[in-house]
Order: sequence, then structure tokens, then C-alpha cells
Amino acid sequence: MVLLALLGLQAGALANFMIYRFAMISPRQITPWGPSPEGVAPRRALDRIPVLGWLGLSRESNVHGRGFWIRPLMIELAMPIAFCWLYWFQTQAGGLLPEQFRFPAFLSDYESTATKVFATHAILVVLMTAATFIDFDEQTIPDAITIPGTILALVLASISPGYFLPTSMIDGAALQVVPTTFDSPWFQPGRWMEIDGLWVGLAIWSLWCFALADWRWSSALARRRGIRRAVNHFVNGLFHYGYWRLLAMIWVLGVVGIVWVWNLHGSSWLGLFSALLGLAVGGGVIWSIRIVASWALHMEAMGFGDVTLMAMIGSFLGWQAAVLAFFLSPFAAIVIVLVRFVITRDTYTPFGPYLCAATIWTILWWDRLYRGWFAEHLLLMGPVLLWLSAMMLGLMAVMLFVWRHIKARLFS
Repeated sequence: MVLLALLGLQAGALANFMIYRFAMISPRQITPWGPSPEGVAPRRALDRIPVLGWLGLSRESNVHGRGFWIRPLMIELAMPIAFCWLYWFQTQAGGLLPEQFRFPAFLSDYESTATKVFATHAILVVLMTAATFIDFDEQTIPDAITIPGTILALVLASISPGYFLPTSMIDGAALQVVPTTFDSPWFQPGRWMEIDGLWVGLAIWSLWCFALADWRWSSALARRRGIRRAVNHFVNGLFHYGYWRLLAMIWVLGVVGIVWVWNLHGSSWLGLFSALLGLAVGGGVIWSIRIVASWALHMEAMGFGDVTLMAMIGSFLGWQAAVLAFFLSPFAAIVIVLVRFVITRDTYTPFGPYLCAATIWTILWWDRLYRGWFAEHLLLMGPVLLWLSAMMLGLMAVMLFVWRHIKARLFS
């Protein structure tokens, strides 16, 4: 626990580093790892010690604002507490398992697997902490957090599917815990372990890389100047900035890595394909809603940072947890909006913190949410669930379209 607390302190410092270093709209020279602001004494070595450093940096309040140091200090205090508690909850208390699995002999056998799951969740918590507070400050989530985070999740999944959340099963008198891979709750990977799975995995990776590109399709230009002009504008936008070279390199390396892991077969491909499907479902749900809602409302309904955030969460946890987190996010929003209003009197809160809070909620209540409710309905509904989701998306588009016209008639 002492080691975990020390790691938590460093993780909190890393989260603060990302919060201020990756700020895009209004970066501030608050962190002790950057240059001192103009007119301020040089930073001291003690300023780089977690928690204590922020107490010392309080001397710069006349430059950065009163109490600027309190939030980063609280983050660095909370992270070691969170690490220690989460480790105890997952590896010692069996918090991800049903009650009947939580006896000493079984927990002792499960501890090594639970430690893998904890390590994955600890990394995800740090990334989501940074994304949450940047989203609070700037209403955006930088790719510098979500893209490396997604790639890291894919690498971890390729090492072992044991990094995913557990599914608990009772087979006669035997108690079993298996990773919640892409085929849960059916557990029949079938054709997706063969060449069909490789093509789907490559398609998911390619679509994700394309979604990250700087592309813009102008329907207005297509109507006024023709499809050809709109296509030329679209292609020129893709290659206007040098960012496409880095993205192309990531895509090529990803393709090589996916093919290599597929050739390994077995658990490596099972884990990677599960992460890729989590990426597709997590990011795809938000992307679909963003496209449909933006079309219906004639305005941007959701930032693309929310898409990459949910893709990262899906890569870490799998598509099942991503779906649960999405449906829990409105309930998390109620709590966050109320707390934020009490503290700041501001009723506006971006969507990213809702998703992150709902993800934590999903992890802590995993067994009762997934095994106790979601998996049962998946087994009953099967493929019908996909068609039901598409129907709900269409219904949402119609409702928002009608609301836009009602709003225009009433308030314009």
C-alpha cells in the first residue's frame, strides 16, 4: 500500500502535468515542470515534489489567481487514496465479483488476474482525470491524451485478455472467472478468430485513423458548386497540414501490428480484437449521435473529443462496459451539474466528465450491472439489439428535427 501510495502521488503529478501542458485554448505556466512566468522567481527543486510543491507555489497566487494551487493539490492527494482503495476493492475484497465468489481461497487464486485489471484501471483513471479537468477548463479533450491512451490499451490487450473486466460464471459446483472479451456473454468467438476477424480489425483501425484526420465535408459547397468542388475541398483539407504524415505512420504501424498479432492467434488476438471492437462501439456510439444530432439541429451537438474519449474507454474496458457507461452518463450528469453549480454557480458542463464519471460507476458496480442485468438482456435479445439501437438513433433524429422547427417557430 505504501508503494501504491507513492505511485499514486506520481500519477497525480502526471495528471496535473497533462492538464496544464496539453491545454490548447489557454495554456498557463502553472506547473512546476515548465518555465516560470515573467516576473516570478525561478522554480525551486522542492516545487516538483507532489503535494508539497503546490503548497510552495501558492506564493504565485498574485500571478495565477487566488487559490489556483488548491485543485492540483487535491488531485495529487486524491490519487494515492484512489489507487490504494481501488487495489483493495479489486484484488483483496473481490469487488468485481459476486458475493459467493468472495471467500479467501478463491480470491487468493484470482489475485494475480485482479492485479492486471487494477493496473489497467489505474492507467485509465489517470487519463480520464486529465481529460475531465481539461474539458472543464476548455470544453475540449485533446488528442494528446486519447490517442496515445487508445494505442496503449490496444497494446495491453494484445499482451493478454486478462486486462479486461471479469465475467463470473457458475458451472455446476465450479466457480469460474473469465475475461469479458468481445464474445461475452455468448463466448463463441468462431469466425472472428479467423481471417474475417482480421479484415474487421483492420477496417476498425483504418476507420479510426481516418476519423482522426483533419477532414471536412461541406454539404453547402456541394450544393452551390457541385460534388466535384466539394470533393476537391475535402481532399485538400486532408493533406493541408503536416499532421497527416504522423497519422499515416500510425496507421501503417497499426496495420503491421494487427496482422502480426493475428498471426499469433490465441489469447493475443482475442484480447486485441476485443479492444478494437470496444474502440469501434465506444467511439461509434458517440460519433453516430454526433452526426445525427448535428444534422437534426443544424449545429454541432457534441465535440469530437468525446468520440475519441469514448473510443479510448472502449479500448480499455471492452464494448460491453462502453455501452453501459454511455447509458449511465445522464445519471452521472445530474450529480456533476449539481456539484459544479454549488461550487461555481455555472450550469454548463461538457459531456466528457459525464462519460468519465459513468465509466468509474460502471467499474465499481460491474458485476451487478453486467452479469446481473446487461448480459441477461444481451442473451435474450441477441442480434435484435443492433436493430433496436439503429431504430432508437433514427427516432432521436426525428425528435430533434421536430424540436428544431418547433423552437424556430416559438422563439424566432
